[in-house]
Amino acid sequence: MYIEVRDACKHFIQDGKEFIALDHVSLDIEKGEFICLLGPSGCGKSTLLNALAGFEKVNSGTVRIDGKEVTEPSISNITIFQNYGLLPWRNVLKNVELGLESKKVSKEDREKISKKYLELVGLSGYEKRYPKQLSGGQQQRVAIARGLAVDPDIIFMDEPFGALDAITRMKLQEDILRISKEEKKTIIFVTHDIEEAVFLADRIVVMMTDPGRIKSIVKVPLGAHRDRTGEDFLYVRDKIFELFNIKTEGFIEYYI
Repeated sequence: MYIEVRDACKHFIQDGKEFIALDHVSLDIEKGEFICLLGPSGCGKSTLLNALAGFEKVNSGTVRIDGKEVTEPSISNITIFQNYGLLPWRNVLKNVELGLESKKVSKEDREKISKKYLELVGLSGYEKRYPKQLSGGQQQRVAIARGLAVDPDIIFMDEPFGALDAITRMKLQEDILRISKEEKKTIIFVTHDIEEAVFLADRIVVMMTDPGRIKSIVKVPLGAHRDRTGEDFLYVRDKIFELFNIKTEGFIEYYI
């Protein structure tokens, strides 16, 4: 198994009280899978992502990637956050080149690789613009291109579309699903949006609070081309709603 989490526990002390973020969490992920960590605030999904990415250590249990225990961030993996993280004094092309510079890639190759991934995310022709000249969705596309340019083994994404409007969010969901299939990357994606998880994931890890734990792992048998109004999509979505004890009356009528 490519990624293995075994009996992972993580706790914090807040206001003198212990908060259990992860309670004996175990999870296996295969190479090339798109996994969504889904749940409400406080369920431990970001904590689990941070443990996988090496930003936090679990108090007990183990986290391994490709057989090696995760103790710190790896240059082989990248994390994309909600705040884009672009450097305002660099134009789009130079922002995408940033990771390639740290890998000592030649100037000519940096430009070639960066333009390839800007084209992949639909931003050809934007190379000389600066972040302040871009919409939020365009800035997130630059962040995705920058991440892909360094050819990572794993892409960690922590609610990357959470700050965007609904239409832009859906478009970026379509883009990242397409890219994940074309690039065959392993993606771990944190979200609290049920429909986003169903649209993107090969499997959905449903997490619950108090303490943070995995309630269920749901396989999404929808293939690469997903129809948000299709019966199969709605069936999986409603099964997730049931796991959260949320009624779905009226949702199907809305989509039909």
